[in-house]
Amino acid sequence: MDRQPHANSRELIVASAIEPVVGELRLIDVADYIAFIRLEHFACLSDLVDSAAELYFRPGTLRLGHGGEAHVDWGGSPRIVLDLELRPRGVTVYFQLTLTERGPSVVVNYVSFEKPGETPEHNTALLEDAIDEARIRRTEPLAFP
Repeated sequence: MDRQPHANSRELIVASAIEPVVGELRLIDVADYIAFIRLEHFACLSDLVDSAAELYFRPGTLRLGHGGEAHVDWGGSPRIVLDLELRPRGVTVYFQLTLTERGPSVVVNYVSFEKPGETPEHNTALLEDAIDEARIRRTEPLAFP
């Protein structure tokens, strides 16, 4: 498949948006990911993604898509690939998050706009705005008695 010129900017937007969630997901032991994927316990993976996202996005904004892959062999480091969906209002982004010892990476496979604009640049701005709206923000600092 040919990559479109605007794909890189959209991947950067998605990667930046999910960065704190990825930090939470990397706290989970890689052996757990391997076990859940190999045993096809995708509901457990879904719970992990939901739990990691709940502090940063509104409910249902980021969720597990169709599963994941665990790449493990005797000669290298494990690589976990999660199919994820980012669903802020009006936009759906289907992408893969890859977790390795060197760090995470994001590959956007498809972006669907409920009401697309006239140009790819306009749609990229729509994506950025929709993700920004879906974030959970603290409006006041926590106060302890």
